[in-house]
Amino acid sequence: MSSSDLFAIGSSGLRSMRAQMGAISDNIANANTVGYNRRTVLLQESSVAASSEPLYVPRASFGGSEIVSVSRSNDMYLDASARQTGMALGNSNARVRWLTEIETALGDDSLGVGGTLNTMYGAIDKLAASPSDTSLRTNMLYSIEQVVNAFHKSSDGLDTVLQGTYQTAQSDTTIVNDSLTALTRINEDLLRSQKGTSNYAQLMDNRDAELTKITQRLNVDISFGPNDDAILSYNGTTVLQGNTASSFGVTQNANGTLAFNINGTATADPTNGALGGEFTSATTARTRLNSLDALAVQFATDMNTWHTQGLTDANVAGGALVSVGTTAASLAMVISNITQIAAKSASGTLNGNLLAITTTRGNSGVEAGWTALVANHGSMLNTAQTEQTAAELRDQNARSAREQVSGVDLDREAADLLRVQQAYQASAKIIQAAKEVADTILRLN
Repeated sequence: MSSSDLFAIGSSGLRSMRAQMGAISDNIANANTVGYNRRTVLLQESSVAASSEPLYVPRASFGGSEIVSVSRSNDMYLDASARQTGMALGNSNARVRWLTEIETALGDDSLGVGGTLNTMYGAIDKLAASPSDTSLRTNMLYSIEQVVNAFHKSSDGLDTVLQGTYQTAQSDTTIVNDSLTALTRINEDLLRSQKGTSNYAQLMDNRDAELTKITQRLNVDISFGPNDDAILSYNGTTVLQGNTASSFGVTQNANGTLAFNINGTATADPTNGALGGEFTSATTARTRLNSLDALAVQFATDMNTWHTQGLTDANVAGGALVSVGTTAASLAMVISNITQIAAKSASGTLNGNLLAITTTRGNSGVEAGWTALVANHGSMLNTAQTEQTAAELRDQNARSAREQVSGVDLDREAADLLRVQQAYQASAKIIQAAKEVADTILRLN
């Protein structure tokens, strides 16, 4: 082995170890970067020596080292699993969020429909004990007005949920479209980049990050081309291939529910991811509002039927207490004068009609309907919260398994850094030894 061989071995070692130190530095710097995959530099015995030395024998007459590639530590199956669990978690989070908002809108407290109905019946019972008491009459009308206001409050709250799901779905759709656009650029860059380089590894990280953003929101199907470029489809329609991407859109139907489209053409609603949760929640909010509207109409019908069968103090048939169209929002008070209260029965009993208020209660009454509405929604929310807890656990496990392969262990990186630094110093000493040999030869006479 000549001194020139030593120079080649030493210089190749410096290059190789410098590349490895660069990869380790990147790993340490990105230890907490979401979506970063650990890098390693793969080396092999230099092929230059074999071409320049006729008597070169691999592994017997070492000729230095060379960089093969920058390897990105990842497992495609673990990546896919993490995307699936992230999609399910996104769906659960969205559903729990909006189902909780619906529960708040229903407001089953003292100022909610159920609480004010109970207060109203109590006020009528008190008036029945003293039908001529003007303060109790005023309190009765006020309690009915509170029921009307409670219906309005719940209706407004559910309307707010419908608008909220629409706006959030629009925002999530914008993120999906932005990620699809970003993936078209990444696909092009992957086509032009050389595999096994740092740039290629970074593009792969960027690709996976955009895919994660999409799958957290939408149930798309993912495959990869020969250059690791992403190919996405939704409901059987290809929405991304190469540098061409479709655009998703969300519109709101007349009843407040949501509709999905691809490039303006209607398509199936999302079934998973955050968008799936938002679409489902909008439908649930619409269902709850329909039930509330029906209860408001029933309340007006029951109360007016009861009141019109009685007589006022002037022996005039009672009029309608409230008016309503087809929605809870249209419910309104009609009577505002306490002298218009029909407390008497048709037979002339002073509190006869007040006592007959019990006919509006029972298993088929508004109170029972409200209780069933709140109970059904509470059960749905409880189920969604249980599913959310399970989805969080599955997602944590999937991400943990992925991190075991792709994540950065700082202790391991520190140990590798010490090893590579020593190898770098050893390569430098080889060059120093070659220099000393050359100097010695040159000084010979």
